[in-house]
Amino acid sequence: MDSTTPFRLDGKIAMITGGASGIGERASRAFTNAGASVIIADIDTARAEALAAELPGSRAMHCDITSEESVKHAFQQIPHMDILINNAGIGLVGGVTETELSDFERILRVNVTGMFLVTKYAVPLLIDSHGSMVNIGSVAGLIGVRRRFGYCASKGAVVAMTRQLAVDYPTEFRVNCICPGTVDTPFVEGYLEKYHKHEKEKVRGELNQRQPIGRLGKPEEIANLALYLSSQEAAFVNGSVITIDGGWTAA
Repeated sequence: MDSTTPFRLDGKIAMITGGASGIGERASRAFTNAGASVIIADIDTARAEALAAELPGSRAMHCDITSEESVKHAFQQIPHMDILINNAGIGLVGGVTETELSDFERILRVNVTGMFLVTKYAVPLLIDSHGSMVNIGSVAGLIGVRRRFGYCASKGAVVAMTRQLAVDYPTEFRVNCICPGTVDTPFVEGYLEKYHKHEKEKVRGELNQRQPIGRLGKPEEIANLALYLSSQEAAFVNGSVITIDGGWTAA
């Protein structure tokens, strides 16, 4: 590949959590196409293995990010890593009075504690490689979204952790946060199935219009921003929180 081609990751090893579906799957594909060897870390091992079979140089790895034992075991199999994409996460619908304690604790366990555990074990490797970390946040970490109390809390923490890491490790590695609007993924389909089974198309239309641009984001659009942030072209981008939301937070 011509060395002048932008956004190449030849020879780089990238770990993508939640890498088997949605934004993670698209990132796994984009990073492979850019020349990286991708570790597809997911709790759904079968899906990760099926994807890895399609992507040259990639491999699947079972990882439950909420379990320190599972995360530690995963990192024992990774001697070198250049890029970490903290993508794994879950959603939760409900205002504060609607939110059960168990659900609130679960979303924090996945979206906050899970990111903490993966990051904790990844940092020594990223220091060694002078690498890059990209955390997948949400516009819900920057603004109030109706009936998303727990989700907003968890994604606000992702934004804060990103900035804190950039302060602690300003020259050792780069860390940035992507905050998407609503993206057309299985995540959204699951939300519609669970909460709006009898009015899917109506609510889908409302979700499209929530972004001023008039449509949902595409997972490959988020993946391509993660690719840029992980590339040498983004060498001066550090501690940034970048929205990709069709104009939602500009309104």
